Amino acid sequence: MELKELTKTNRLAMDDFLYEAIFVPPGKKPFPREIISRPDMRIYVDGFDPENNRGDCGVIAEEDGKIIGMAWVRIIESDGYIDDETPVLTISLLPGYRGRGIGESLMLWLFDLLKARGFRRTSLSVQAANPAARFYKRLGYEIHEVFDWNVEVWTMVKVLVYNEA
Repeated sequence: MELKELTKTNRLAMDDFLYEAIFVPPGKKPFPREIISRPDMRIYVDGFDPENNRGDCGVIAEEDGKIIGMAWVRIIESDGYIDDETPVLTISLLPGYRGRGIGESLMLWLFDLLKARGFRRTSLSVQAANPAARFYKRLGYEIHEVFDWNVEVWTMVKVLVYNEA
């Protein structure tokens, strides 16, 4: 496996990973793929430009030339939005590659990229029932806000750089 920065040339795969990032509770049918055409979903990928937008950056995991995982951030007013200085995280792995430490590797490199770009924290939104919530907590994310949208949803924040005072 090889980790690389997400660039414009390989961002075409973002749609696939956006779809894979959607949590489907056990026993439920997956959402139709068309769900990623909704405007509230398109903001995660449309116009992603890491070369010209400080808030857009990401990392991919490749195996044998195939992208198997992706983690990226954007400053967008979406679920998980805190403010204009806190990029919102999206991460997903292809089925079959989960639970092997790939996600953690992606996240740790992404945290370094964010710090290098001057960001002090990152945020995300996750359903409390999603097993990924435990993963985020293990990586240092803390619950910032709780919403009840027929399911419990958390906005979580990870501090990357503490104020030096």
